[in-house]
Amino acid sequence: FSAADIGLVERTSWSCHHGVLRWSADCPCATDGRWKAPLRAALDRLPQPFAAQMGEVVLLVEEWPDEEVLAEFGMDNPFELTGLYEGLPLTERSIEHSGTMPDKVRLFRRPILDEWSERGDVTLGQLVAHVTIHELAHHFGWSDEEIAEIDRWWE
Repeated sequence: FSAADIGLVERTSWSCHHGVLRWSADCPCATDGRWKAPLRAALDRLPQPFAAQMGEVVLLVEEWPDEEVLAEFGMDNPFELTGLYEGLPLTERSIEHSGTMPDKVRLFRRPILDEWSERGDVTLGQLVAHVTIHELAHHFGWSDEEIAEIDRWWE
């Protein structure tokens, strides 16, 4: 499948915190592809039954989680949050769920870079892919506890 099959829209801000600037030569993310390539690779590895259910999920890379998000989760340290799913999981939807904004997966660049630097045992691409897949699992209705049962990444 291709990116178009899962609702990615080119020339939007899904893969860079610089928004549409990333398409210009001035965007520092445009040249190295360190964020776009791992995101696309993670999506390309999704099994077809999951990829078919992605709908219009928007992927965003932002520098930091905002203060409201940190407060919602009772966090003071922005380095503690590497990603976030915002939306209504598929398991909670009904026929009445229409006309709403698309679900979002937000990746936080600085916390991810910090964790990557501290770990030293994975590539940046592996970590970006892992956080992306973790957040996408929430789209399918999985809790953090359920994800941890099958994903032993942090052990």
